[in-house]
Amino acid sequence: MQLSLHLLLGLLVSLSQLSPFMEFLHTLPVLAFLSVVIVASHASQSSEGYWKLVLPHTSMPKAVKDLLRPGGPSPVDVSAASYGIHSRFDKSPTPCGGGAQLHDSNIGNFFLETNLHPGSKLKLHFATPTNGAVFFPRQVAESIPFSSNNLPEILNRFSLKEKSAEAEIIKNAIEGCEKPAMEGEARCCATSLESMIDFGTSKLGRNVNVLTNVVKSGNQEYEFGVGMKKVADKSMVCHQLNYPYAVFFCHIFTKIRTYMIPLVGADGSKAKAMAVCHSDTSAWDPKHVVFKVLNVKPGTVPICHFLYNNAIVWIPK
Repeated sequence: MQLSLHLLLGLLVSLSQLSPFMEFLHTLPVLAFLSVVIVASHASQSSEGYWKLVLPHTSMPKAVKDLLRPGGPSPVDVSAASYGIHSRFDKSPTPCGGGAQLHDSNIGNFFLETNLHPGSKLKLHFATPTNGAVFFPRQVAESIPFSSNNLPEILNRFSLKEKSAEAEIIKNAIEGCEKPAMEGEARCCATSLESMIDFGTSKLGRNVNVLTNVVKSGNQEYEFGVGMKKVADKSMVCHQLNYPYAVFFCHIFTKIRTYMIPLVGADGSKAKAMAVCHSDTSAWDPKHVVFKVLNVKPGTVPICHFLYNNAIVWIPK
């Protein structure tokens, strides 16, 4: 792109030496060329560049940077092989909403808001589920169908067999994204970082902070430390889905509180983790295992849960 701009400047200098009429005739194709350069420059803008453009005063968390891949194949060469996708999927589900089912090791990550005070102890499981997926640039992501109606084409794009376990995981992810929002919820499945930025800023504005956990993966008992704070009464939480490239299920609830909680592990390690508390669970599936574990009924008391390490939380400043 830099070479093209130098070439353009050289052409403009040469044209300045022509007669006015000839200069006008020769300038027409140059103007067309200039428009192509501008369009190409916009199209090739990196995801990180788009972040800096839209969110110039918001730091990008390391967890987000780790999902960006510089360069990559041409948008017309989209396949599992071309992007180095290993067709390896995590088997434990990520809790994305009220109806999500939980892996046994994650049940302890749910707790009542009345337990949200220093000295409380919980055995927590902080997973960082990842299949090595990275964000596709927006123009690549938008060239790939993301609809249950196009499932055969999607599987073909990633060289997956229709009856395979991976195909079922993809099917479930897409169908989950197509479910209607619950009452008081706005949701979106972001297939690129740019689309996450657009959805987040459309709901929260551009004056935001973007946060992630600062805790190592694993299981152990943690004690809630001193200094926990409520960081927002309104937030957007984005959970990474099990997909060949990075796709995030992002949602915003009207009745939710977000906390940053200092933790001290049984091994002496210190961490900071994000937890969200839902003040209204009346729309949740009554069969959700968390109601049985906490011995409460939907809509009766606020329920909180810690987030996976790959969750991304957007809050107004």
